[in-house]
Amino acid sequence: MAEMQSAKSQGEIEAAVCEVISRFQQEYMGRGPRDIHTHLIENKLFVHLQGVLTAAEQRLIESHGNGLGNGRGAELLKQLRSHLVLTGRPLLEKLVHDVTGAQPVSVHHDISTATGEEVIVFTLAAVPSVRDKKRK
Repeated sequence: MAEMQSAKSQGEIEAAVCEVISRFQQEYMGRGPRDIHTHLIENKLFVHLQGVLTAAEQRLIESHGNGLGNGRGAELLKQLRSHLVLTGRPLLEKLVHDVTGAQPVSVHHDISTATGEEVIVFTLAAVPSVRDKKRK
């Protein structure tokens, strides 16, 4: 019975993932998101970040692009961000495992250089244990 009480609610898991991913972004990428939302659906964890581009990244896109976020600067930025997520993947997986109790088996990432939005999707080895919602 104590195990059931120690389980987090789905909302608590989602909020904790937002917190650790935001901190990861600040410490590892140099800037935290302006806004972040996480959704846990079965064994998939969807993280949506807005306002993640640094001023330098925005200048790179503007100076080497066509104004649509798909020029050479945008391509370079996507490569850089993908590489940073790849090198930071062990840390990301540990952070997600610590919060959810489930081991990530895959991580998918993309960033829009036009909107400054970023998505990270984790597939977990198991559905995290969540506390039942309290009835009112």
